[in-house]
Amino acid sequence: MKKVLTIAGSDSGGGAGIQADLKTFSARGVFGMSAITALTAQNTMGVHGVFEIDPNFVAKQIDSVMSDMGANAWKTGMLSNAEIIQIVADRATKYNIQLLIIDPVMVAKGGDPLLKAEATSTLISKLLPLGYVLTPNLHEAKVLTGIDITTIEDAQESALKIFEMGVKNVVIKGGHLPNINAAIDILYDGNTFTEFRVPRINTNNTHGTGCTFASALAAELAKGNNIIKAVHIAKAYLTQAIKSADNLHIGKGHGPTDHSQGTIVDVDLSIVNVRKL
Repeated sequence: MKKVLTIAGSDSGGGAGIQADLKTFSARGVFGMSAITALTAQNTMGVHGVFEIDPNFVAKQIDSVMSDMGANAWKTGMLSNAEIIQIVADRATKYNIQLLIIDPVMVAKGGDPLLKAEATSTLISKLLPLGYVLTPNLHEAKVLTGIDITTIEDAQESALKIFEMGVKNVVIKGGHLPNINAAIDILYDGNTFTEFRVPRINTNNTHGTGCTFASALAAELAKGNNIIKAVHIAKAYLTQAIKSADNLHIGKGHGPTDHSQGTIVDVDLSIVNVRKL
């Protein structure tokens, strides 16, 4: 049994954060563990309050897991502030974590900031160079690079700039690229751009999709899959979870995905090697 530690915030509504991570780990067949960085009061309508955990207690959670159980991969989500980011970077170095999957959780899909401005520089300078893969959405990629991403070419340019910050692989999540009738993610591994496409799904059940994708990616990497296969499986799993969510009928706003979809079926996903540098 492979083990994955998620270091992220708690979502009281169960659709994102630690709760989504652990559900995804179970669905993808790995054992999930957690270090909670913040408590949030939220539901499908929005976030109504945030209580940040003391950075030293975040460190204690990580040390408790690693000193006894260990982990084949780490996945980070909401880190909230510079002190917690520094703790995570220090512990990742201490425990020689090779598979660090970073979901930057800087900006929500709607554009609202989720990471304090002064923490962004710490994320870039301390955590990104330790990362095996970074999974920013379009808003987060813009914050990191200054590039307003409206085309696939923009996404590729952004991935190049982020790669130069030290992370080994970059997945630009392009689910909100305008004027394209597909959800397109771009992977850059330092040599090749690989494009993953699925037909766009018209749904309101997209709460926690970033957390779910990164957690599925972490699970597949922990099981020994290479980066292309891991992204492929993670995107297929997320697509099926979004499709199945219409049967849940949970909440009045942006509903959660159906994390129980452990078996991938009926996913029309194409992979294209765009070009090598």
